[in-house]
Amino acid sequence: MQLFDLCTYTVRLTNQTDFEGWRDAARNLVLNDVEPQEIAWVVDATDHAASQLPAAPTGSQLKVSRDFVERAEMASCHSDPERFALLYRMLWRMRSEAELLKIASDPDVRRFEAMERAVGRDMHKMRAFVRFREIDEGEDARYVAWFEPDHFIVGRNAPFFVRRFTGMRWSILTPLLCAHWDKIELTFTPGADKRSAPADDTTEALWRTYYENIFNPARLKTKAMQKEMPKKYWRNLPEAPLIPNLVAGADAAAREMIAKMPTAPAPHHAKVQAKHWPTSPARATSDDGVDADSIAKLRKAAEGCRRCPLWREATQTVFGEGPDGAAAVFVGEQPGDQEDIAGKPFVGPAGKVFDAVLEEAAIDRRKIYITNAVKHFKFEPRGKRRIHSKPNAGEIQACRWWLDKELELTKPGLVVALGATAAQSLLGKAIPITRMRGQMIEREDGLHIFLTIHPSFILRIRDTADKQAERDRFLRDMQAVKALMAS
Repeated sequence: MQLFDLCTYTVRLTNQTDFEGWRDAARNLVLNDVEPQEIAWVVDATDHAASQLPAAPTGSQLKVSRDFVERAEMASCHSDPERFALLYRMLWRMRSEAELLKIASDPDVRRFEAMERAVGRDMHKMRAFVRFREIDEGEDARYVAWFEPDHFIVGRNAPFFVRRFTGMRWSILTPLLCAHWDKIELTFTPGADKRSAPADDTTEALWRTYYENIFNPARLKTKAMQKEMPKKYWRNLPEAPLIPNLVAGADAAAREMIAKMPTAPAPHHAKVQAKHWPTSPARATSDDGVDADSIAKLRKAAEGCRRCPLWREATQTVFGEGPDGAAAVFVGEQPGDQEDIAGKPFVGPAGKVFDAVLEEAAIDRRKIYITNAVKHFKFEPRGKRRIHSKPNAGEIQACRWWLDKELELTKPGLVVALGATAAQSLLGKAIPITRMRGQMIEREDGLHIFLTIHPSFILRIRDTADKQAERDRFLRDMQAVKALMAS
């Protein structure tokens, strides 16, 4: 006797990721007060006729938070055969326990969050370790990759590869499901065998050369690398044969690299600084930029800003970038070392995280305006490095004049505060970002401000799983911003 023989209702889902089928059935069942133990959830079953499910009572409504629905869809991609039963049990409980998701010690919540994190890690690994191999040439060129996921993530992850490799015809083969993109349509076919994957192609020698040259021995953490890149993925990576020798020679390579490190700031710092801070009398005054009627004119005026002492040590003013009529303005804290040298915001490590998450959230960076609360790099010299130092309230207040002018000229419908410093500059007071993230605050002048973390926070997390979980939360924040931009 099987489980569904003992249950009042059997719900047959069409495939392993049939979240829509689960949601429709779960809604009707919970509105009819059907308890979790009365339901058997079966995927791809054909041996028994499906039980007749009750219709939703007339006029009945089920209110569920959007956060739960989005997270449940993520968790439904887990390979645990009991996942749909768990999701229904949580839905059932939330009718009387509205704050269930906030009870971190609850066994169901802990299991749910573990599934969500596992799916997120698997998606991240697929994006990191898929390697395409070219088959055919010229107009018939096609790229094929082999990957072995732990969970049912291919359908959820495929749009990322469509966005990243739009101009290629490609297939990603996995034992669970295969995804295919022909530059027009994304399609799926049943899982494949490893023997279907192609052998090495001529581009892999070039990739191995590139990888060998970008390998940074000073940042090598062998245990962390093996945790982040399990050996099961090595056979799919063309660079894998290089790793043992690179690891073995890492200590000597690191000592050589440190010996060649440039002094800080960069050698051309003085030339760049001299261009912006000539020895002639000060070009900037307290009202410089008041008459600017465009971002371009305001940026030019800000080159001579001396509203606070930070200009003395910085290479140059790092002003905002983006169209005057941007749909949204994103405000960070201050430029970092790389931004200070480049003169552009969000181009360093945190900027790369920011760009990747924006792309996944389908936010076009070219259509938004990105700036910082403070326009000069504040740092402490430490040996040959310049270490970021948090701006104080006086520096934030002094630079708020420029930020207010940027907002006046861009006239955004939405402003995103990336971190506590940005929130303080925009709202005039300290804000507990970790507690209030995801919330929208309306300023007295009617400006809507969405609160979230700064992407640099993700980089400071050492645990791989925690880092991925925080990145997933930041992605959900950006998806919420995308929805607000469209509304």
